[in-house]
Amino acid sequence: MSITAGDIKELREQTGVGMMDCKKALTEAAGDLDKALDILRQKGLALAAKKASREASDGLIGSYIHMGKIGVLVEINCETDFVAKTDDYKDLVKDISMHIAAANPVYVQREDIPSDVIEKEKAIYATQVENKPPQVVEKIIEGKLEKYYIDTCLLDQVFVKDPDGKKKIKDLIVDKVAKLGENIVIKRFVRFQLGEKIS
Repeated sequence: MSITAGDIKELREQTGVGMMDCKKALTEAAGDLDKALDILRQKGLALAAKKASREASDGLIGSYIHMGKIGVLVEINCETDFVAKTDDYKDLVKDISMHIAAANPVYVQREDIPSDVIEKEKAIYATQVENKPPQVVEKIIEGKLEKYYIDTCLLDQVFVKDPDGKKKIKDLIVDKVAKLGENIVIKRFVRFQLGEKIS
C-alpha cells in the first residue's frame, strides 16, 4: 500500500513525532493509521523505559488556581533547562496542574502510599466480602485496590482532558518523553482547597 504525505502529516499531528518516524511506522503498519499509532506508542514506552534511569533535576514548578477556590503547585523535572523552556513542556506542566485541581489525587504514584494505608484499605475491603470463598475474596480485594490506586495516585488517573477517557497521566508522560527525548518525572505536588480542614 502506498503511503501518502497526507497520512504522514495526519500521524505527525496526532503524535508530535518526527516525519521520518511517522513514515517508518506507517510503512511497518502497511499504511494502517491505528497500527502505526500503536507502533509509535510501543517505541515511546521503550524509549521512556530507557530514559527512566537518567537524572532529571531541571524542569519547572507549575501553578494553577481555579476560580480562587482551588490552588495547585507541582514540580515536574526534566534533564535540561532547554527542554523545560519548550512550549510542549510548559503545556505538560500546565495540563498536569489543571488535572490535579480537578481530580484531587493524594499521591504521585503507588510506591508513595504508606504500607499501613494499603493494609487498612485491604482490611476494609475484606469486611465487605467476608461471606465469599477465599480465592474470590482475594480477587475482589485486588480489584478494589486497583480502583483505589486510580482514585488516589496521580500517575494512574485518567487525564481529565483526554476526549476518549483512556489516556492516563503516566501515558501522557511517556508520550512527552518520546517527543522531547528526555526523562520527565513528576516529583511532588500540593493542592489547596478553600475552607478545607488542615490535619
